[in-house]
Amino acid sequence: MNDWVEAGEGTWLDDELAAQGLRDKRLAARLRRLLDRFSSAPGQPVPAACGDWAATKAAYRFFDNPRVTEHAVLAGHFAATQVRFGRVEGPILLLQDTTEFHYQRAAPEKIGFIKTINGGRYKAGQPNMRTLCGLLMHSSVAVTTSGLPLGLSAVKLWTRAKFKGTAALKRRINQTRMPIETKESHRWLENLRQSIDLLGSPERCVHVGDRESDIYELFCLAQDLGTRFLVRVQTNRLAEPPRAEPVPADGAHRVFNQLATVPWAGSHEVLVDGEDGKFASLQVKFASIETLPPIGKQKRYRPQTLTYIHAQEDAIPPDRERIDWKLVTNLPVDDLAGAVEKLGWYALRWKIEVFHKIMKSGLCAENAKLRTAERLVKLLALMTVVVWRIFWITMSARAHPDAEPETVLTLAEIAALDQINAARSRPPRLANRTLAAYVHQIAMLGGYLARAHDPPPGNMVIWRGITRLQDITFGFSVASRQRCG
Repeated sequence: MNDWVEAGEGTWLDDELAAQGLRDKRLAARLRRLLDRFSSAPGQPVPAACGDWAATKAAYRFFDNPRVTEHAVLAGHFAATQVRFGRVEGPILLLQDTTEFHYQRAAPEKIGFIKTINGGRYKAGQPNMRTLCGLLMHSSVAVTTSGLPLGLSAVKLWTRAKFKGTAALKRRINQTRMPIETKESHRWLENLRQSIDLLGSPERCVHVGDRESDIYELFCLAQDLGTRFLVRVQTNRLAEPPRAEPVPADGAHRVFNQLATVPWAGSHEVLVDGEDGKFASLQVKFASIETLPPIGKQKRYRPQTLTYIHAQEDAIPPDRERIDWKLVTNLPVDDLAGAVEKLGWYALRWKIEVFHKIMKSGLCAENAKLRTAERLVKLLALMTVVVWRIFWITMSARAHPDAEPETVLTLAEIAALDQINAARSRPPRLANRTLAAYVHQIAMLGGYLARAHDPPPGNMVIWRGITRLQDITFGFSVASRQRCG
């Protein structure tokens, strides 16, 4: 399968802004300058990234402009994701997840609220309940089955005017009977529909989500759109019992009961992350089960024949939680190899967690000082494009180490790395002109040691290395202009 995407003829900024959504040419030019500044100084606050008061003031005006929306900021990136999707072959995984951005403000109502937490107790013993201020972001990232991120396919940013605790709602409302359109969980369906509308070819797309996306309405929407899903199971749903089995006394046959009667199809070994060379042995089974809608929604939705995959570690390890996954999918699973393949695809879901980690730890999105939700939303939308590029560089070097460096890096970045390498007193490190060699040099600028048994460089050292590389590139450009003058 071909899952390699070469960069366009221009810079990566040209690719990401070719179809930007701002009609005003001045706003479009400002968006380009801001994206260039933030990508050159990832993790820096707005004044430090902009460099002077005039540019900082222009950035504040940009974020405060009502004609600028998060959708307009991301329109070019979405279009570039669509282009990259069309250049690759095979199935594409749409990874969805939600994250929170917390802020501390003197006027939190200007941003909104996320949830209420117990902050301990006062001296008198009363609980100290605090409502957190901030924004929520639900994002969808399109990746290949080798883990190469093609870009964002949908993003939803929102806040709550007032947080209503779920425990209080459950005492008054049966949420299983509420229409999905009235719940925040409708965001899973919105992102799925937006991603399919953007990318097309629904038969190639596979929605991958954690237990929060175990929503029957999402399964029905995927069937209606002609696309696929792979979700970790949370709910033990009603199921149609096989003809050979007697109906339970309470009349409620469940999926887990039927799955428990299925024999194990075989075993599979996986490398446990964080443990040096240790493998875990999993028993794997799968079964096709006629799954029924929730009782309160059986008039609206029809039963579906879904495939359930159960993978469980043989023994309970003493130092960590036992691996025990139950997945549900509408993908065909005919044998053990097919089940193992789907387990590998679900394991890639962790990349959406890494994406959000880069945004918080690398770009320090929660350190932003903008005072309103409207401004923060536009800043976060801009940051997601920078995060994608860091992620893209890291994973491209792993997926295609022998590619040309020009396919991912700019000519200025390559020239700076060449000059750094030429200035070394020791033998040059860039003996081979490959993408992996150049990305290794970026990682070493960020503190990567490149020892014989070290794993490939991660996103955080790439982020730190890019920050230093941009400063070095700027210094070289200033020096070259002075020599020419």
